[in-house]
Amino acid sequence: MSNWALIIYCGLITYLTRFTMIALIRKEMFNDRIRNILSFVPSAIFPAIIFPAIFLDDTGSFQIENNPKIVAAIIAVIIGISSRSIVATIFSGLASYWFIIFVI
Repeated sequence: MSNWALIIYCGLITYLTRFTMIALIRKEMFNDRIRNILSFVPSAIFPAIIFPAIFLDDTGSFQIENNPKIVAAIIAVIIGISSRSIVATIFSGLASYWFIIFVI
């Protein structure tokens, strides 16, 4: 099997498994308490994805000293809170990170 066929196959399987959960589960199946609990899932998952990318280096060690990602994340959070714009947050975080690693 070629690489492209494998990528397409994996993409289809992933799409179909997620689509079936969205298409088959009706909102009427959940009561208000479950909906309230499920509303916290994105805010619980987001730090679990972002924090390792910021605080861990390539070897998996915790890195705080001389870490430009921390400064870029702080700048992105400040811009995100003040602008309430996802695009501005992403751009400011990337721009500040690239400025720190390439210019400073």
